[in-house]
Amino acid sequence: MNLVQLQNVSKIYMDKRGEVRALDGVSFSVERGEFVVAQGPSGSGKSTLLLAVGGMVHPTKGQVVVDGKDLYAMSGHDRAKFRAENVGFVFQMFHLVPYLTVIENVLLPSGGETAARTEAEGLLERLGMSSRVRHKPAELSAGERQRTAIARALLNRPKMLLADEPTGNLDPENSAAVMGYLSEFHQDGGTVIVVSHESVAADYAQRVVQLRDGRVHGTT
Repeated sequence: MNLVQLQNVSKIYMDKRGEVRALDGVSFSVERGEFVVAQGPSGSGKSTLLLAVGGMVHPTKGQVVVDGKDLYAMSGHDRAKFRAENVGFVFQMFHLVPYLTVIENVLLPSGGETAARTEAEGLLERLGMSSRVRHKPAELSAGERQRTAIARALLNRPKMLLADEPTGNLDPENSAAVMGYLSEFHQDGGTVIVVSHESVAADYAQRVVQLRDGRVHGTT
């Protein structure tokens, strides 16, 4: 059963050169509980695809359905609520708040609810970050920052994790560790979509989708 369904999705930007098609008529589905990696060169549309699935980039045309909901038929408020309850994001650049501690960064999706703190502490322990909860991002290694970001993404127990080049700033050891954490989420029944140009991500995937020039060019 599909958790994600894209139907003829295009995203068109205008710049000084004219029309730029970041996505060009993409039809793409992901089954519930599947681990999919989208690969392609820079400018192939990988990140735009991921953000469209996550309710962050409104397509120029086409339909994005996640868990039976047409994301862009929703109001902005309802889409944000759906995203917060169902989707976790992991980014290459971590997107941690520099003046907050590790535990405070992880708790951001909870809106500060006290009950979430126990969940956050448990996630950080599982990710080997218990000794770093009071540290700020500048005091962490790149691997520790990404583990913090993963804990934040998992806090609300999402149905799906979306990861944009999650190993792009990491060494091989930390890359393998991060992909292992995403794999654990998948093995527990979660759905994972990763966009990456690195081969390490494909090693964990059930399916690899190739993108080029905003279009799907094959699946393995």
